Amino acid sequence: MKSALLAVALGVGLSCALGVRLWPMPQAAASGSTKLALRANFTFETEFESPCLRRAIAKYRDLLLIHEPWDFGTDGQGVTTLHCLHIAVGTEDETLQLETDEAYVLSVPDDGTCAVLKAGTVYGALHGLETFSQLVIYDFESHQNILPGAPWFIDDYPRFPHRGLLLDTSRHFQPVSVIQRLIDSMSYAKLNVLHWHAIDSQSFPLESTSRPKLWTGAWSPTERYTKLDIANVVQYAKASGVRVMIEFDLPGHAASWCDGYPDVCPSDECREPLDPSANATYELLTDLLKEFTGGAAEQGILPENLFHLGGDEVNTYCWSSTSRIAKWMEDNNYTTDDAYKLIVDRAHQLVSSFGRFPVNWEEVFLHFGEQLDHRSIIHVWLNHDTLAEVVAAGYRGILSNSDSWYLDYLNTPWQNFYLNEPCEAIWKQEDQDRVLGGEVCMWGETVDASDLFSTVWPRAAAAAERLWSAREVCDTTEAELRLAWFRCLLASRGIGAAPLRNGQARAAPPGPGPCTTQ
Repeated sequence: MKSALLAVALGVGLSCALGVRLWPMPQAAASGSTKLALRANFTFETEFESPCLRRAIAKYRDLLLIHEPWDFGTDGQGVTTLHCLHIAVGTEDETLQLETDEAYVLSVPDDGTCAVLKAGTVYGALHGLETFSQLVIYDFESHQNILPGAPWFIDDYPRFPHRGLLLDTSRHFQPVSVIQRLIDSMSYAKLNVLHWHAIDSQSFPLESTSRPKLWTGAWSPTERYTKLDIANVVQYAKASGVRVMIEFDLPGHAASWCDGYPDVCPSDECREPLDPSANATYELLTDLLKEFTGGAAEQGILPENLFHLGGDEVNTYCWSSTSRIAKWMEDNNYTTDDAYKLIVDRAHQLVSSFGRFPVNWEEVFLHFGEQLDHRSIIHVWLNHDTLAEVVAAGYRGILSNSDSWYLDYLNTPWQNFYLNEPCEAIWKQEDQDRVLGGEVCMWGETVDASDLFSTVWPRAAAAAERLWSAREVCDTTEAELRLAWFRCLLASRGIGAAPLRNGQARAAPPGPGPCTTQ
């Protein structure tokens, strides 16, 4: 068993050595050779009174018992039977933030006594339940739920605390039910952050009670999210161990704000970036950010302590070409970069005063470097190499380099997603510790509810393993077998994941064949 555990810890021949079909690969695991059969009345036991855990148990009971097993009694037709999984959680605190403990230990004995799942928090227990569910296979010949390879011992935790998926609901509206289904699928791959890019130049679909005209910028009166919708998404995500980080992209990508409040924009003809010279701009930002944060840490409709403020692709032409803004810059001896930094700083000050850490896209760092507040978190997307500069300067960083982790790049193969190493060329441990993780990005120009899941999956799962598992787990040949199986697992759970071996993402299967060979 010791040698098997070492093999998993080092990422060496995992599938072949242990018959592992887990995704993402645990940090450490050991297995045996005994086949167990789950009793027809298999139970999940816990003394931990948590609505979150109870919902998760109900969900995984349904996932495990898709087919009604036959009950052969105590001997299981010569197969040792497993009666129960006991779940122990160390704390009743269900706070979900960047620093939340997600580790778990799963033990499955080979003598039929109860399997045990231990976790410090309920969120670690959720991950352990997902792992346990992946160990179980339905055997159609014996009509039993089989757990091969017992005894199992799995000691697991994420490599990075921020493992995200960006969903753009501005370019195309995504119904709440679709977002919730996406959250379900994220939890299967142990992704833990929904980066909700809710607003952009094209539409502003969110309800604001402090600024009720903002959602005039929605695509249509029916393509909107009420505040109750937003709260429901946040609570649904939390029950799956997923944090929701909202993005209000500013000062660029904000033309849709002008539909309801034209006084925050340069002019009717030149609508973005937001007007840095107008008091109305800062008054609106104050109202909006206070409303959605609740004005204090872990409060409000969006309790996540990371707040994304965008800041990318700021074309300042509208400032220079609008006479009143140009005069304001001249009177204050401002360059366009000075005006850009003014609005970035004001937004940072606001979210910081409301107990949040500001997150910005890479351009903000490229423009202003170490002039930024060191609470700032930089989201790198243009050039992977920038991440090394960000952390060397003392900032924390998130990686989403477009050449490897943009899901709308349909020709990017899953291998590129898998081999994209966040800490590449970052040598010092203190700098590596400032890498929070990464996100795959599902920009919405050509994605709506009809093709979302086939564009996201299975390539997002490749990045999910990079962000969860040990750095040494990086063999694409070994991973391909497990990822093909995981894609089929998603399909069995009603998630429309595209064939793994397509030349282009979301393409149809090339012809008849079994799931794992497509």
